[in-house]
Amino acid sequence: MFMRSQNRAPRSPSSRNISTGDVPPDKRRKIGSARSAGVATVGRGRQPLAAVNNRQDVVASASDMGGAEGSECESVEFTKEEVEALLNEKVKGKKFDVKGKMEQMNEHIRKLKLCVKWFQEVEVGHVQEKEKLRNTLESSERTLTETEAAMTKKEEEFNSIITELKLKSTLLQENLAKEESEKLDALECHRRETEAKVTAEKLQASLREELGKAEQDKLSANQRVISLNDMYKRLQEYNTSLQQYNTKLQTDLATANESLKRVENEKATIVQNLSTLRGHYNALQDQLTFTKASQDEAVKQKEALLKEVNCIRGELQHAREDRDRQCTQVQELTAEIVKYKETTGKSVAELDNLSLKSYALEETCSSQREQIHVLQHQLAAATEKLKMSDLSVVETRTEFEQKKQAMRELQCRLDDAELKLVEGEKLRKKLHNTILELKGNIRVFCRVRPMLPDDCATTETPISYPTSMESLGRGIELLQSGQKYPFTFDKVFDHEASQQDVFVEISQLVQSALDGYKVCIFAYGQTGSGKTYTMMGVPEAYEQKGLIPRSLEQIFETSQSLQAQGWKYKMQASMLEIYNETIRDLLSVNCSSGLDLTRAENCGVGKQYAIKHDANGNTHVADLTIVDVCSMKEVSRLLRQAAQSRSVGKTDMNEHSSRSHFVFTLRIFGVNESTEQQVQGVLNLIDLAGSERLSRSGATGDRLKETQAINKSLSCLSDVIFALAKKDDHVPFRNSKLTYLLQPCLGGDSKTLMFVNVSPDPLSVGESICSLRFAARVNSCEIGVARRQTSTRTLDSRLSCG
Repeated sequence: MFMRSQNRAPRSPSSRNISTGDVPPDKRRKIGSARSAGVATVGRGRQPLAAVNNRQDVVASASDMGGAEGSECESVEFTKEEVEALLNEKVKGKKFDVKGKMEQMNEHIRKLKLCVKWFQEVEVGHVQEKEKLRNTLESSERTLTETEAAMTKKEEEFNSIITELKLKSTLLQENLAKEESEKLDALECHRRETEAKVTAEKLQASLREELGKAEQDKLSANQRVISLNDMYKRLQEYNTSLQQYNTKLQTDLATANESLKRVENEKATIVQNLSTLRGHYNALQDQLTFTKASQDEAVKQKEALLKEVNCIRGELQHAREDRDRQCTQVQELTAEIVKYKETTGKSVAELDNLSLKSYALEETCSSQREQIHVLQHQLAAATEKLKMSDLSVVETRTEFEQKKQAMRELQCRLDDAELKLVEGEKLRKKLHNTILELKGNIRVFCRVRPMLPDDCATTETPISYPTSMESLGRGIELLQSGQKYPFTFDKVFDHEASQQDVFVEISQLVQSALDGYKVCIFAYGQTGSGKTYTMMGVPEAYEQKGLIPRSLEQIFETSQSLQAQGWKYKMQASMLEIYNETIRDLLSVNCSSGLDLTRAENCGVGKQYAIKHDANGNTHVADLTIVDVCSMKEVSRLLRQAAQSRSVGKTDMNEHSSRSHFVFTLRIFGVNESTEQQVQGVLNLIDLAGSERLSRSGATGDRLKETQAINKSLSCLSDVIFALAKKDDHVPFRNSKLTYLLQPCLGGDSKTLMFVNVSPDPLSVGESICSLRFAARVNSCEIGVARRQTSTRTLDSRLSCG
């Protein structure tokens, strides 16, 4: 039923409308076999994917859903039990009721699609909530850090201000205590002076009384002198002069009294000034000591005067006998009075100096009092600021505790979200692989390269893309001689698609290699259609990197992120080319660079690299160089070495044409230390040589042999595809080294994807149609269901790069 001429156009896409459930009769048997195979393997678990593929992993499966299913999925929700029941659901019905089974299977697939789409929406919500929680947590941590830094800085400033104010307060208290002690000392001295003054006044009063008595004695003596007229004339004259002298003494005494009153007033003023005096105790003490000495001398003088008065009394009583003695005593008294006047004058001068010093001390005390007042205000303000800072610290601590509590709650929510995300990721991978396994055929992507300057100069392109909902993004039409040739594939990339757009569609398939599956991606097409650019691109330019470097970057990044879940990986890389049906090791040490197709003796051409397949479907090439790789840097170096060693040549269709089939193989060994689960995956990335017609390539000599070998190997590949499509008992894998190497990918349990590259050059329409027909054949082939290679044994010590 699959026999179709190569020149005959394939059926229209409407005959393969899967979304409506109308499956052609010739497909029911294939879908039923795929369904039974999918049910057998649906229970196996899968490991979670890396965050980099969370939004790109189900694009291919989502593109198959119709608008009606999308609207229905918006209002449907699934629980874990419903999903498990959906996965474990078995087809019921009569044994030969194929139509009923097909309807049940279509209904089951529709439910699976709805479940996958619902899970995608839930997963996107979880990712957004996780990102939102993480942003909230980061902002809270930044705010708390800034608040703590600001409060620490303010606390340090307040502590320094408080320390300075405490020092100033201590100094002021010491000065105040010193001034208070000086003030008390000055008051004590003033009290003593007052007592001395009172004593002096008492002495002056007693002196006046004695002088009054002396005057009375003198009068009686004058009377005696009058009675003795002649005898006492000289004494009478002497008494007169003595009276004059006494009058003068009284006048001087009145003057001294006035001076004493003035001194008392000045002392009262000094007392008032000394009430505020707070300093200069030592100087005042010396001055007071000198004043005490003066007072002692005055007391002594007063005592001498008393003695002299007594003597005068005795002399007056015995005037006749003691006149000479009285004159001597008067002279001595006069001398003592002179000394007393001098002492009084010195006391007045000293009092003036004390007044000046007291005035200066008063001004100093006033300034110090003002400073103390200002400092007290500053201390009160600082105390108030300290209280406010304490309150703000308490409030900040309360707010900090609240934010810490909120952060703990956010962290708990984040942990729950991550747990749900991990569980959801496992379930999503299980659903996704179930859908891919139900397809059971080789997936085919088509890519059209842009027009190049060397292409045919024309404004019309023979390639167009259908805009109907069924074929949007999956259909392509070629125009030749006025006739359209439509084709439909799993995905079609137009000439504007970037390398990143292409890689997004295969990223989930690359991830399957880390999950323990064998994955094969190969590029097919005519010479110059962009196969090498699709697979390798320009590794030095980020935007132009091909599928091989991008896939390896994803592998290494995801393996690093899975270390948090206990996974360790070891990876081994090998690169070979099939040139003229001969295998060459591109990583061999004998392979020299820069020798274009003239190094047949190098690269181990003399060796026989035998291809072997073991019972598990793994492919091994004997004596092939296998290198342990731990980073993308090492793989990039190996890719550059292989690119320099690969066979290239110039033809009329391409100045730098690949003349061999390039095969890159990455073997992945992974082990989970916590569960002791082991996975072994293989990633094959193949850049096939371009098919070409001798009439256009103009190949001669060695180029002719290369072209014949390339076309022969591609023809063998076509024979294998036709045999698989017809389900022949014998598939001719051994007819070519290429098909024998790809046997596990085409007829085994590998996940296989083919890129068919198409040139938009109008002169290449015939070759493009042949390539698309071959790709359609490949897309219709059924291969074995991909099996995951896992075990619970622990890997050996070779896992050193994980």
